[in-house]
Amino acid sequence: MRHGFKAGLVILALALGSGGAMATQTLDLRGLEYSSPSGAYLAGRYAAKVHDSEYAAEFFARALDEDPGNPILVERAFLLDLSAGNMDRAAELAGEIAKSNPRHRLAQLMLGVKSLREGHWSEARAFPTTAYTPIGELSASLLTAWSYAAEGKYDEAEKALKFLEQNSSLANFRLFHKALIADLLGRRADADKNFAKTYEAAGTSLRVVQAYGNYLERSGRRAKAIEIYRAFLTKTQRNPLVVAALDAAKKGVRPAPLIANANAGIAEVLFGIASALSDEQSIDIALIYDQLALWVRPDYPVAQMLQGEIYEDVKRYENAVEAFRSVPRTSPLMPTAQLRIANDLDDLGRTDEAIAGLDKLIAAEPDNYDALYTRGNIQRAHERWAEAADSYTRALARIPSPGKRHWTVFYFRGIAYERSDQWPKAEADFKKALQLQPDQPAVLNYLGYSWIEKGMNLDKALAMVKKAVDLRPNDGYIVDSLGWAYYHLGDYAEATKYLERAVGLRPEDATINEHLGDAYWRVGRKLEAKFQWAHARDSKPDPDQLKAILKKLSEGLPPPQQMKPAANNKAPDRT
Repeated sequence: MRHGFKAGLVILALALGSGGAMATQTLDLRGLEYSSPSGAYLAGRYAAKVHDSEYAAEFFARALDEDPGNPILVERAFLLDLSAGNMDRAAELAGEIAKSNPRHRLAQLMLGVKSLREGHWSEARAFPTTAYTPIGELSASLLTAWSYAAEGKYDEAEKALKFLEQNSSLANFRLFHKALIADLLGRRADADKNFAKTYEAAGTSLRVVQAYGNYLERSGRRAKAIEIYRAFLTKTQRNPLVVAALDAAKKGVRPAPLIANANAGIAEVLFGIASALSDEQSIDIALIYDQLALWVRPDYPVAQMLQGEIYEDVKRYENAVEAFRSVPRTSPLMPTAQLRIANDLDDLGRTDEAIAGLDKLIAAEPDNYDALYTRGNIQRAHERWAEAADSYTRALARIPSPGKRHWTVFYFRGIAYERSDQWPKAEADFKKALQLQPDQPAVLNYLGYSWIEKGMNLDKALAMVKKAVDLRPNDGYIVDSLGWAYYHLGDYAEATKYLERAVGLRPEDATINEHLGDAYWRVGRKLEAKFQWAHARDSKPDPDQLKAILKKLSEGLPPPQQMKPAANNKAPDRT
């Protein structure tokens, strides 16, 4: 069958609501009424479960109004206000929690960050008493160090960071913030040493590369900065922040410090932890740390982008759009944010609005390859094949010399051409994609499958699909392709073997079940064939497919017509 920002420090996770961290149900909770505190509580629990922290916070606030002082409601409301970015209300509740439970880590963290944000440096240093977990130790040590940095006390800051030496997995955090503090306080020798060590240990980290390159430029070593920017872009994807830094460096533009004051350093701590925690098991606590970072530093594009990404991960696309729209238009990240907005709007069913936004971006930036590519992907997903092919063609025109990473453009344009009955163009694009990525299973599968359907290059086509299965043996769609290829070739026993395996991998897919039913019929297993067709009928096939399935259930299959290879294994002459 054909088918078309974050590094890991996994520490403690805090699940909000009664479900798992990645519950993805959605529900429009606007206007939902309740008749009692328990009703508001239950509504709040459900909203939390589906990661609608805004509505969950409101429901728990209502429940708390009806039952003030209830410790369970106070804690729930605090966590949800914090997740929703209701920071003033969360800070008030944190104070209430801390009175009855001084060891509540997040409440103490909230109060500590509040003091830091307000410049009460010594008062803020009370929160390390809660540092009894790895994440608590990390946040307490780093924030304490920055509270001393705010007072110009480098030695005390260094001493606070020294505590992290007990945990080797936190070494990069310690070195990085030691370098940032040394830079802020004018300790050039210490900054040189610690930036170099951090870069050696974590040279693929975006923030490390940004900070070190920024420091090198400001300390008169622009050539070295350009070198590390280029190295990063060679090893990883082309991040717009590094691209912008490199372009500015080549023009000799002296940058402003990446971390210009203690508050920026504090926000960097919170953002860094949020980034490290934004995996599937820790995503709720990541959102809390990111909200704290934005509370300290509202004009913080990387944290705004991370917030949008977190909301995308839990399928809260409206929230994601709002987060991405908060990215300043002057930021190099804004075009990326606009691409994310388009994808999120499409996921919300607002496809025309998504494409209109991309059109506006393309009009402002005619050479924006990513915008054209994204538009093509959205159009292809909605089977607007001719429009998608045009978008991909325009995207390719922006590439002087396509490289390996551009195989997807040719592959996707090939699909658009094939589906719009432009086979010669499609075939050329699939071959070009394989030239760029010779062993790409998706392309091997699509081209091989298409050739078999057309009676072309049968031996080569079958070998390609077999290779795709070898490379991706647990992909039900590709295994289905091989089974269906054998079916087309009249080897129904071999087809049955692979189609049974494909159904085991993708039991919910209507087409794969229909294919297996066809194979069963051909080998004489007619009761099993009807069972598979019935299962295909109940698996939400499209209307045309449903009509064909119902006919098979009623009449079975006509006698087979053995596929004949075209002369010399070439496509039949269609002129």
